[in-house]
Amino acid sequence: MVKELGRKVIAQNKSARHDYFIEEVYECGLVLTGTEVKSLRAGRASLTDGYAMARDGEIWVSGIHIPEYNQGSWTNHTPRRDRKLLLNRREIAQIIGVIKQGGLTLIPLSLYFKDGKAKVEIAVAKGKKAHDKRNTLMEQQMTREVNRELSRRKSGKSTATSKRKKSDADYD
Repeated sequence: MVKELGRKVIAQNKSARHDYFIEEVYECGLVLTGTEVKSLRAGRASLTDGYAMARDGEIWVSGIHIPEYNQGSWTNHTPRRDRKLLLNRREIAQIIGVIKQGGLTLIPLSLYFKDGKAKVEIAVAKGKKAHDKRNTLMEQQMTREVNRELSRRKSGKSTATSKRKKSDADYD
């Protein structure tokens, strides 16, 4: 069997960075059944409603949707079941300590295979309010405009010059 190397992203939580301030990011292993792994290898998963929680000194992730495997039989898994995350004891204690402070939550950012093993990237995050989201969008738009202007200046194009059609008077 050929060993997979590198990182193959299966699913990303695109709304997470829009809805939350990301404090810390952790890479965790997942406890999965065989049909879940096969379904993930087919590239089928969704993190949109996912969240993680501490229960009995362990970290569990809920709301991740891994659809049933097409060729699976009666042994297929439940698509939205709770899944245990694999972390070091020190990391679990650190995460539980931070979350107990209040105002913070655990959210999954991405689900991927790394060197053949399924991993999930979770983040300790704080929810954004509506005005925070607007400010973030305005900052992104401003940096985009600044970068666009810098690239124009670098290439020698000026924004002040206007392109106009040549008239018959220009040819005389």
